[in-house]
Amino acid sequence: MSALARYRQEWFGNITRDTLAGMVGTFALIPEVIAFSFVAGVDPAVGLYASFVISVVIAFTGGRPGMISGAAGSVALVAAALVRGHGVQYLLAATLLCGLLQVIFGLLRLHVLMRYVSRPVRTGFVNALAILIFSAQVPHMLHVTWHTYAMIALGLAIIYTLPRLFSAIPSPLICIVILTVISVLCPMPLHTVADLGRLPDSLPHLVWPDVPFSLDTLNIIAPYALAMASVGMLESMMTARVVDDLTETHSSKRQECMGLGIANIAVGLFGGIAGCGMIGQTVGNLRYGGRGRLSTFVAGAFLLLLMVALRPWVAQVPVAALVAIMIMVSASTFSWSSLRDLVHHPRTTSVIMLATVAVVVGTHDLAAGVAVGVLLNGLFFAFQVSSMLSVTSTLSDDGTRRTYIVNGQVFFASSDGFADAFDLHDTARHITIDLTHAHIWDMTAAGMLEELIGKMEAQGKDVQLIGLNGASTKLLARHTRLQPAE
Repeated sequence: MSALARYRQEWFGNITRDTLAGMVGTFALIPEVIAFSFVAGVDPAVGLYASFVISVVIAFTGGRPGMISGAAGSVALVAAALVRGHGVQYLLAATLLCGLLQVIFGLLRLHVLMRYVSRPVRTGFVNALAILIFSAQVPHMLHVTWHTYAMIALGLAIIYTLPRLFSAIPSPLICIVILTVISVLCPMPLHTVADLGRLPDSLPHLVWPDVPFSLDTLNIIAPYALAMASVGMLESMMTARVVDDLTETHSSKRQECMGLGIANIAVGLFGGIAGCGMIGQTVGNLRYGGRGRLSTFVAGAFLLLLMVALRPWVAQVPVAALVAIMIMVSASTFSWSSLRDLVHHPRTTSVIMLATVAVVVGTHDLAAGVAVGVLLNGLFFAFQVSSMLSVTSTLSDDGTRRTYIVNGQVFFASSDGFADAFDLHDTARHITIDLTHAHIWDMTAAGMLEELIGKMEAQGKDVQLIGLNGASTKLLARHTRLQPAE
């Protein structure tokens, strides 16, 4: 399939399902975006405008069809300190710089760093997000009357049972319509979308950040822009990878990174906050058939329609309907099979997954959780590889020559064990170190080997290295004074 044919398929391959699924994604965006706007310390309109612009722009520029992007909580947490310290105008400037940095990340192909995020970390990331999505609904269920619980229960019943009878229209849309009609015809003490915050009453327009164009301004916004760009890229790449797994398709992570940067530059020019991929809304989009770019576009375009043209109607939607949808999204996002895998998978895998979940849930910082997961994964891997190193030795019949045979990987984590395997008080005068089945990986290992041989030679021993592969030979020749035997 040619690139043009594939692009056309991504837009028009399933117009009906993509359109309806995108509309579901819009309603899933509203409560989250408003909540994240409060986290960032900005007006809800800033987050809603941002979600509209990001979704529409990234539908054209992104690399992962079917993915919903918007003003996300991870970026909002980073932006909050900047808003508190310097105001919204500096946030807009940081958003522009954030987008530019993400374009640069894409050009430099930094998306390849995602290869170091293992499956346990991705599973922990997904499970933590599911927990955070559910926990975000809890405040809407506290200090309310029984009417709210009844409406949430009815909403969940509609969402889960209606598809068995009728699937042409996504059940969450029907849930919103039915619960809104009930709340209007039968007035009861329920919170509505209007209670979440002031909705926009006009179209977004081009703005330029009202900040001094100086190095002082750059010094203020640069650290926040870099953090926003890094966190946003990380969450988008993780979300894209999850979508790849769920849909059994591949996507261009480099294009997604650059597309996100372009979208965030547009967001900064329209007075919004930087955003990234939103896994909860994306899973909801996929669940109801959204697979193409059209679903992403509709999620943003329909949001603008709701905010401006249908604002009075949207204001009457009961929060209970949105809570029911987000509970469904949370349940769909969580990897329930991972609970069973805790028993069957290796203990280190389970520890990595649980640690990722614990850090994300405890800090509400997705980047911190993923960083801890990647760090633990690296430590466990290094420990497992280092434990596989073995050094055996044989002594010649006349007792004058000892041959050490090394098997495994010699690097920073195994170099101490490697050195301890040699007897510096051995009476043999001729030492041969056979590295045919070993590999010297780094400067720590090379330095340890040089130090070890230096101690032996200081005792008058004749030391010979044999069996080194090409890469190990080059490393030793370049960074040590050792001369391996041919």
